[in-house]
Formats: sequence, structure tokens, C-alpha cells
Amino acid sequence: MNSLTLKEKGFAEFVSLKELPFSRLPLDKGGVLVLADSTLTGKPASDILYIGKSKKPAKRILGGYLAGYGGKTTRKISSKLLNDGYIGKIAVSWMLTDNPKAAQQELLESFKKEHGEYPAWNASRKPSATSQPSATKVSKPKPAKPAKPAP
Repeated sequence: MNSLTLKEKGFAEFVSLKELPFSRLPLDKGGVLVLADSTLTGKPASDILYIGKSKKPAKRILGGYLAGYGGKTTRKISSKLLNDGYIGKIAVSWMLTDNPKAAQQELLESFKKEHGEYPAWNASRKPSATSQPSATKVSKPKPAKPAKPAP
């Protein structure tokens, strides 16, 4: 899976994040966002750096990735874009869907199956319950309560 094969799945054309016009962003429909290294577009292994989801893609891109508002991963991406110089190298695409979480999970699992790991910026992602069996939690027995004396 790379930026070229995502077009077959219904993703929009990749647009340079640095030159992305606000008018092209989807405003109020959930979607899956993909960030790719535009200098490596179509790389056989993969140029995909991140697969994410959002209920409001425009807000995620402008307020999250570019302004740095959001959770730990969004702030990490913002830092890479602005502080590490990726802003000129990144292209973004999206696919609108009614269930962004399920679509994202499907893409991540497909990527992992093909490449053996998640995209670089998703790498700290914890394995989902469906990808690896979880260990059964063993609880300690509770101590017995002392018997009350009979009256």
C-alpha cells in the first residue's frame, strides 16, 4: 500500500500540505486522512507516514496538524511538520466515510499485513484487541471475612 494504491480505494488526489487551499478540505463529514512523503510518492515499499481519522477533517488538518491543538499524536505530527521541516514534504489525502474509525482500522491492519508494521507516525500505536490475543487477567482470591460471634 502506497499513495498511488490508495486512489483505488476512493481517496482524493494527494495535495501538498503547504499549498492546500482551505476550499478543498471536507468540512463536516468524517473521513480518513493519510499523510505521505510527497518526495517519495509512489515508493514501492510505501510513502505513507500516517493514517488517521477525523469527524471534521478540515479542523484536524488546520487546527491539529498545522496549529498543534489536539491529542498526543496530533501534537507529535504538528511538531514534525513545523519543527522538523516536513511541512514542505508532506502531501495529504482523505476519503470521506460514515465510519472513520472502522475505515482507519481496516487501512492500518492492511498496511501492517503488507509491510509488517504500522506507518512511521502510527508506530507507537498499541495493538488492537483484534490483532493480538490479550492475556487473561488472573485475580488474587480475596481473604475470607472473619465470622461474627453468635449472640
